[in-house]
Amino acid sequence: MKQLLTLIFTLYLLTGFAQKKPTAKQLQEFDAYVEQVRKEWEVPGLAITVVKDNQVLFKKGYGVKEFGKNDPVDTQTQFACASTTKAMTVALMGMLVDEGKISWNDPVYKYLPELQFSDPYLTREVRVRDLLTHNTGVPGTDYFTGIMTIPANEMFRRMVYVKPAYSLRSGFVYQNIMYSAAGRIIERLYGKPWSTVMQERIFDPLGMTQTAPKRGLSKSTNMTKPHYNVNDTIRVIDYGADSEIGSAGAVWSCVDDMSKWVICMLDSSKYGGGRLLKPATWAEIFKPQTFFPEDEYATMQLLKPNWRTYGLGWYQHDYRGHKVNFHTGSLSGLTAITGQLPDEKLGVYVFGNYDHAEVRHVLLYKTLDFFALGGNRDWNAEIKTLYAGIRETGKKAAKSFQENRVPNTSPSLPLNKYAGKYTSPLYGKAEVSVVNNQLIFNINDNALNATLTHWHYDTFYGPYSKFWYGKMLARFTLNNSGKVDTLVFDGLDFKKQ
Repeated sequence: MKQLLTLIFTLYLLTGFAQKKPTAKQLQEFDAYVEQVRKEWEVPGLAITVVKDNQVLFKKGYGVKEFGKNDPVDTQTQFACASTTKAMTVALMGMLVDEGKISWNDPVYKYLPELQFSDPYLTREVRVRDLLTHNTGVPGTDYFTGIMTIPANEMFRRMVYVKPAYSLRSGFVYQNIMYSAAGRIIERLYGKPWSTVMQERIFDPLGMTQTAPKRGLSKSTNMTKPHYNVNDTIRVIDYGADSEIGSAGAVWSCVDDMSKWVICMLDSSKYGGGRLLKPATWAEIFKPQTFFPEDEYATMQLLKPNWRTYGLGWYQHDYRGHKVNFHTGSLSGLTAITGQLPDEKLGVYVFGNYDHAEVRHVLLYKTLDFFALGGNRDWNAEIKTLYAGIRETGKKAAKSFQENRVPNTSPSLPLNKYAGKYTSPLYGKAEVSVVNNQLIFNINDNALNATLTHWHYDTFYGPYSKFWYGKMLARFTLNNSGKVDTLVFDGLDFKKQ
């Protein structure tokens, strides 16, 4: 009995520490930790907010907006929300559900007939819910925005050429274009651009005055620059274009405003003037809808959760007996992460201006421990070791690639025979020309360019014009007449005209 009482008292102390409001000294400790790990991960600029019980516990900017300049990040510095935008798009769809204009299980063709799949069964059976759970069976199609500048309707038209990776609702492959489709449905049912609906239905009610549906719509001059590591040197890179698939990841915001969004989502979508969603609709968004695989996030190797699910716009897993909702966001040179511990009413949002700065995962789980669950697990050391291993694996793969080059080979044909125009109903068009004994690749009218030299046989290798894209491989195949037939550019097939 005495041992039981001791255990109960110990649990009471631990729980009491986790639940009480942190002291100024504890906040200083957390502040110092954030700055320490930011420097260790070499992130030029970062911003974080922590909310609990409908209040902001901590909010601060760190570092600089642009590497090499003394222009500090503050709590109103705008960063890319990237794919954390998806939860906002889901909220808008939930409003349509509340208004009786749509159902989660309505067939998509009812609202977006131009979205056709290679299998007529898919076209007929894909539901609105499927668009939001990465569960249509259609593999990722980010090349629509990476190597093309085409409108969303043209992307939808080309989906008929994309072969499914698995049958409907039997797997999980992250799919941005489906969120673009959701955005177009929102536009049609509200009769306004998605960006306008987002502004009117979420940002204005929540008082998110420093948030824009797209970077091009922002009126702020307090905006970060994206950064990339090139040959062990941190460099500023160009902003990406405002995407045609904005509902998948176009929002720009700051931690002042994201504090309001996180509180709203934790408090069943309530805000000062009312609520965004009906309780049942809010609950449906956070209900597990499908499973996601362990390799979706490297951190799952450390967490070893008992279950991994995806709701509507939110990843989910268990952690120390609690449910976590979270989502990352990544654009070239920019990162974000948001996470919730719903039963503790604790939420965090982190922005960064360095490509795939995985310190965001460190800060997510450190926040959950520090402000709610207690413990001293060294997330920084573990996650740094994890990603160091991933980088080492990448280096070994690169070395193996170099070693597998076959020496002393020549192209089958003179270089000018590879020049010409190539087309694909899915990937668009490519033009190859010869300059200074190199092949110049122009993909979709300068949407993407690369300069390649001979590698071996009929394969060529070299850098993209956008240096942060790295290098790529192009391979030509010949037909029975010994003439160039196809071009496989970075895994994408084009037919010579």
